[in-house]
Amino acid sequence: MKNYYVFNIYSQPFNPEILSGLLWEFEITGLTEEVDHLKIFTAEDTNVSVEAIENALKKIESDNLITSFKVERELLEDKNWNVLWEQSREVIRVSERIIIKPSFREYIPAQNEIVLTIDPKMSFGTGEHQSTKLILRLLEKYVQQGMKVLDVGSGTGILAITSVKLGAVKAVAVDFDEICLENCEENCVINNVQDKVEILTGEIDDVKEKDYDLIIANIHKNVLMEIAEKIKEKLVANGKVILAGLLASDQKDIEAKYHSLGFKVLQVEQMDEWIAVVFQED
Repeated sequence: MKNYYVFNIYSQPFNPEILSGLLWEFEITGLTEEVDHLKIFTAEDTNVSVEAIENALKKIESDNLITSFKVERELLEDKNWNVLWEQSREVIRVSERIIIKPSFREYIPAQNEIVLTIDPKMSFGTGEHQSTKLILRLLEKYVQQGMKVLDVGSGTGILAITSVKLGAVKAVAVDFDEICLENCEENCVINNVQDKVEILTGEIDDVKEKDYDLIIANIHKNVLMEIAEKIKEKLVANGKVILAGLLASDQKDIEAKYHSLGFKVLQVEQMDEWIAVVFQED
């Protein structure tokens, strides 16, 4: 049985936008926003520590962005994570058409609704976060029948699974975390798309094909900047890219980077402080 760490990060004032942007710099497997603090999850063998987080928080404290902070850590067994998650999860309506539910909740879909059954194993992408909702709604618009889709940083596999349910002929889901591999496999089976979703453990460099019609990535700004050229290499001519995991304050930098590679912006959507950007190769 694998164990995990959960870190609770409090600050005064509590600014989720600033904190989440900071915390995604660490190697974490998930982040959730609570009423008065952020909660992040890591594998037991992580190099993330209370001290490392505190040092990062001290920097934004010195910039007067926060006045005080507190970091707490606890070890969480796999079975206890599942119990914790099940106690708090309900059916989520992402749009008029897309519904997300855990396997232990019943839901009878209306005509034309797409129901995604997603159970996480410490993997990011359960549907609650604004970034996931934004990109799911954009997939409704941009996924077309017969498309080939690449999901970079796939987590639970929710975006790859949705792409197939919306008509993609194939989706490749790649994530560096082995926990995500196991979780994505299980979710693909639950949603009966295992024959159309290929799952890879690794990074975008481990994806050999270069003929994707649509590439999606729900990560964070620094990674999306770093892999921009690699995303372009994997895309067909005039292909599209949907990026999320971005704060509104990231928009200028991310657009400048992708403009420099020959992309134009097709659409920007925002929910709270989070944005998703759709690019097309010009």
